[in-house]
Amino acid sequence: MMHPGRRRILQGMAALGGALSLGGCAMGGSSPLGAGTGGSARLSGGRVSVRWLGGGVVEVATPDNKQMAYGDAWFWNNAGWSRFNVPKAPEYASKEAFAQYVRGKDPEAVFVLLTHDHGDHMGDYFDALKALVDAGVPVMTAGQSDLMRAPNGLVPEFKKAGLDNAKIVVNGGSGINFGGTGRHGAMTARLVPAVHSTLHAFPAAGFILEIGGTRIYISGDTDLYGDMKLVGQRYQPNIALICVGGGPNTMDPAEAALACQWLGVQHAVPVHYAHNAGVLGVQAGEEFRKALAQLAPAIQVTVMKPGETRLLQT
Repeated sequence: MMHPGRRRILQGMAALGGALSLGGCAMGGSSPLGAGTGGSARLSGGRVSVRWLGGGVVEVATPDNKQMAYGDAWFWNNAGWSRFNVPKAPEYASKEAFAQYVRGKDPEAVFVLLTHDHGDHMGDYFDALKALVDAGVPVMTAGQSDLMRAPNGLVPEFKKAGLDNAKIVVNGGSGINFGGTGRHGAMTARLVPAVHSTLHAFPAAGFILEIGGTRIYISGDTDLYGDMKLVGQRYQPNIALICVGGGPNTMDPAEAALACQWLGVQHAVPVHYAHNAGVLGVQAGEEFRKALAQLAPAIQVTVMKPGETRLLQT
């Protein structure tokens, strides 16, 4: 249960956010960050398949699977299935099965987006990339630029895995920095901030992924922060894949609901819960649904179990 004082603070923040939005409308209507700034006008008519893989890891694809993306890469070691009492899907049980599964989709492009370097996000990252490359899958990866290219970042790990970061990391190995863009196939990824720690001391991040005619906010691990309003205003995402696990590391369901209101999304999928003892259990998804229903009832919520897939239309 949330502490009453914290609830009052969040309610006050929500009220302030609403007042600021109304004030902006009263002062002339259009945003100072109009269409074409960073992102563009809000997209509509898009369709995308979303599959939760436990923890904070998600598979996103166009309905024909020609464009596929992964928000982080913790697959066969992912512990987020057992607490739901569901067996791990066989295609995510080993690197060989994973590579065969993705290759069988016959994608034109596979994009692996690394938010940060904690084990529950990149635990299978290098093995997954190497398996996909060896299987002939057209895969590229993206992450914060210094993490991707610095000698004290992931460069030694790429080499150890038999991968050339200059060839597999977007933008010739330099990755993406905040405000920057990376492209692979028909997908576009933009790096946005996340308030979180990292092992290599380079910034944690989230992504705005444009795929299948829609824009998806991939939160990674983060706390609630005020510039989520700017992220929403600038990029106008349709869908949020949002961490709700609470505990010692990230925002909780009520704070994640406020984040979605600030982002202005139409649809939200809660992730990053029930995968270790430091996060909320299986109840967190429904807690998020209830919190968002009270705060912003127009936003649709899809709560899944690991392995489930939903086709979302915007």
